[in-house]
Amino acid sequence: MLGVGDDCALLAARAGFEIAVTTDMLVEGRHFLPGADARALGHKALAVSLSDLAATGAVPRWATLAIALPAADESWLGAFAQGLFALADRHGVDLVGGDTTRGPLLVVNITAFGEVPAGTALLRSGARPGDDIWVSGELGGAALALAHPEIGEAAKRLHEPEPRVALGERLRELAHAAIDVSDGLAGDLAHILERSRVGAVVHYEQVPRAPAFKHVKDAALEKRCVLSGGDDYELLFTAPQSRRAPIESVARQLRLALSRIGAIRSGASSLEVLDADGRPMSYRGGFDHFAAP
Repeated sequence: MLGVGDDCALLAARAGFEIAVTTDMLVEGRHFLPGADARALGHKALAVSLSDLAATGAVPRWATLAIALPAADESWLGAFAQGLFALADRHGVDLVGGDTTRGPLLVVNITAFGEVPAGTALLRSGARPGDDIWVSGELGGAALALAHPEIGEAAKRLHEPEPRVALGERLRELAHAAIDVSDGLAGDLAHILERSRVGAVVHYEQVPRAPAFKHVKDAALEKRCVLSGGDDYELLFTAPQSRRAPIESVARQLRLALSRIGAIRSGASSLEVLDADGRPMSYRGGFDHFAAP
């Protein structure tokens, strides 16, 4: 209703819809390296918030941007804006406000707003025993790029993730629970298990992984990236077995791989990962935002 130019923007959801809100902060030296490409950073700053909306099944509508900069560099800001607005335009997102200030390091914070039909939002708390566990795309590529930045296809996954917005909208009628894989498969699935009060088993060999691993013959690194690496921004969701055919149909329609990797079971909120021989594997948890960089 009212965008940039006043103290507040005015937003109104359509009748029968609820507003989903998410905030994500990217801090230099924590979430991206100093000197990161400005255009890619603009894309990623918005993409991570759109991924949260996708995990809720919401349609992106609006965003605000708060940014702290060590200096006002017009060239840098122009490239950053190009990356941000290219993705915003693709998903129909209006930038309706925000704030800028000088700071000791670069910090980017985006709050994104989306609409979801009332009562249909996907939550972490909906998983049920017997549900299949699914994941979109491939995992581990972004984390691999941190270890091997010279692998271009992995670096693109890290710096320019693709939020699965269209998939999130389709999952509202198919999935019981969902989350985006931002902090690693094991860590993010644990959030679903905790909120849903269920357990799970995942078959490691069924977890889709980035093709870039063919360049690195390191099984330990691959396991760490695939199970515990963050920044993939794929959707992890649970759905009843009766929805397998419709989900596979969505995969074909969107031309997006959707892989069944395990199952939800009753009991303690714990995750068991099995190797190809059915034996339990050890694994690390997800990304710790307060651990030393």
